[in-house]
Amino acid sequence: MGKLVLASASARRRDLLTAAGWVFEVCPGTADETPPEGMAAEEVALLLAERKAREVAFGLVEGAADGDEVEQVLVIGADTVVALDGAAGAVRLLGKPADAAEARAMLGELSGSRHRVVTGVCVLVHPGGRCHGAWERTWVTMREISPLEQEAYVASGEWRGKAGGYAIQENADAFVTSLEEGGFDNVVGLPVELTAELVRAAGGQAPGTEGLQGD
Repeated sequence: MGKLVLASASARRRDLLTAAGWVFEVCPGTADETPPEGMAAEEVALLLAERKAREVAFGLVEGAADGDEVEQVLVIGADTVVALDGAAGAVRLLGKPADAAEARAMLGELSGSRHRVVTGVCVLVHPGGRCHGAWERTWVTMREISPLEQEAYVASGEWRGKAGGYAIQENADAFVTSLEEGGFDNVVGLPVELTAELVRAAGGQAPGTEGLQGD
């Protein structure tokens, strides 16, 4: 199998794979991240992950010169969704806040909550288009966050580009009291062990979560 391509501009996902010793290239895409209505958080995360992977794979085809042999690659797409269960079974999906006001509102909603963070991962075989996908879910319990803490966090700017408006790997870990079911790396933005399993299922080399070497 050829090289690995991470279809994401996320420094957090890049850092997780690099820390685990993976060898890969980064090729960010511009796929629409708007979640379809009426879908569960798990379905949304997996759908958007596949959408991102396919968009980057299509770009690889478009960028190839006529007559060039198309190199076989595995394209890794990922999407993280924060889901907050409300009254009467209502579920609110929290994406990346557009501005400080939205980040403040999200943090207020998450204060004192038990919510789920779901990351969908799609490993797309290119060419061919076969997608090996799955999702991981982590239940996150947050303590009550005081108004002063909320203002200080929003002022820090850590919320930018983060699903749900917080980064557990940075200062927001002070708000978290427990994690259940899934892993810490899933909340950061990429479940590395699950990704390794999908890469192996797609025919790539992933001998363990500690590292992956390309052919």
